[in-house]
Amino acid sequence: MTQSPATALPSPKERRRLREAKSLSQAELAAKIGVTRETVRSWESGRTAPRGRRRNVYAKLLAELANEQTVSGSVSGSVSGRRSVRRPSWAKDLAPPVDDTKGRKSPARIPVGAAINGHTRPERAPAVAQPERQPERQPERQPEPSTPPTAATTPVATPVTTPAEAFDALCTNCAPGLVRQTYLLTGRRTLAQESVERAFQLAWQRWPEVAVDRDPEGWVRAAAYEYAMSPWHRLRRSHRQPDAPPADPADRAFLAVLMSLPPAQRRTLLLYDGVGLDLPETAAETEASTPAAAGRLLNARDAIADRLPDVATTPEALHQRLGELCGAEKLRPPNAGLVRTGSETRARFWTRAAIAFTALIVGATALTLRTAPTHYEPPQSPGKAISGVPPRMGPGPLTYGDQLLHRKLREDLSSGPERLTPQAR
Repeated sequence: MTQSPATALPSPKERRRLREAKSLSQAELAAKIGVTRETVRSWESGRTAPRGRRRNVYAKLLAELANEQTVSGSVSGSVSGRRSVRRPSWAKDLAPPVDDTKGRKSPARIPVGAAINGHTRPERAPAVAQPERQPERQPERQPEPSTPPTAATTPVATPVTTPAEAFDALCTNCAPGLVRQTYLLTGRRTLAQESVERAFQLAWQRWPEVAVDRDPEGWVRAAAYEYAMSPWHRLRRSHRQPDAPPADPADRAFLAVLMSLPPAQRRTLLLYDGVGLDLPETAAETEASTPAAAGRLLNARDAIADRLPDVATTPEALHQRLGELCGAEKLRPPNAGLVRTGSETRARFWTRAAIAFTALIVGATALTLRTAPTHYEPPQSPGKAISGVPPRMGPGPLTYGDQLLHRKLREDLSSGPERLTPQAR
C-alpha cells in the first residue's frame, strides 16, 4: 500500500545545503515561509515533510535558491574556470582531502558497506584526448522493395523498471552495508537486522517519496538509525542482557569503547569516519549544527585515543578499523521480497485494526444513545430527621378490669337489655 505523490522536493540534505549556500539561518527561512524554526529543522532533517500550501511555498523558495546558485556558479566558473571549495578554518583538520577541480572526496574514503563487500573502484588512468574523426560519407543506397520486417530490423523495446524491481535493487545493494553500520551503532546483531528491515518496510510504504529522492540510501539509513537508537528498546526483555562480544580481543575492546560513547557522538563518528559523509551532511542527518557535529566528532576521537592509545584516530585509520570490526560479524541482510510482503501485511493489519477500533467506537456510541434516558429524572433527596414533633400516641395495653368489662359487653346483646312490655289484666 503506497501513498500518492505530492509536490517534488529535494532531499533534506539538499535543502540544508541550499539554505547554507544563501547564508540563511533556519529562523530567517522560517519567517519567509510563515512557520517556526523547529519546523524548518525537522524538514531539513527528514523527520517530517511539509504539506499543502506550505509545501508549495517551500518548494518554490528552494527552487529560487537553486536557480540563484546555478547562475552564480556558472558566472564564477566562466571567469575562473573552476569552482573553489571553501571550508571553515575549524573544520579543515576534520574534512578529508578534497579535489578542488571536481569538488569531491579522494578515492581513499569509501562507504563501510563497500569496504566490507569489496566493491572498491580502481583508479582510472587519465583519458588522452583523441582527435575527432570525421564520419566518412557513404554513397546513398537505392530504396529496396518492401519486405516484411525481420528480427534484425525490428527495434527492441527497452524493459521498463517497475517500482518493485527498483525497490529490490535498492534493498539488494544497500541492505548488507546498512546492517553492518547499524551493528556498529547498537552493538546488537538482532536489533541491527530488525532496524534495517523496518526501515525498508517504511521505504516501500512511502516509495513514491523515496523513489524521487536524490539519496534513497540516505533516506533508508536515517530511518534505520532512528529506529535502532530508540530509547524504548531498553524496556524489551531480550535487551536486558548484552550480545556475545566479538571473538577477537582487539575487536572486543574497540566495540566496548564505541558502546561507551554517547549515542550522538557514536552516530556522528560512524557517519563521518565510517560512511564517509561530509561534515555538513553529517550535521544535517544528526539534526545538529555544523559546529556541534564537529565538536561531537572531536570528542569521540579523543575518547577513543584515551582508552585505546594504540589505535590511530585519523579518518583513514578509523574508517579501516570500523570496516574490519563489522566485517568480522556474520549478519544476515533482509530479503527484498519478504520486506515488501511484510510491509504490505503490516499496513493491512494496522488498517484493519483502525477500522475495527473505529467500528467499536461507533457501536459503543450507538448503544449509549439507545439506552440513555430521554428525559430528566431528578434524583430523590435522602431523608432527614425532624425535631420538635411529638411522638405518635396509640392505645395502650388493657388492664385486667378492662378485659373483664370487654368480655361482659361482648356476651350481652348488642341492643341492650330487653324492655318491659305492659300486659293486660
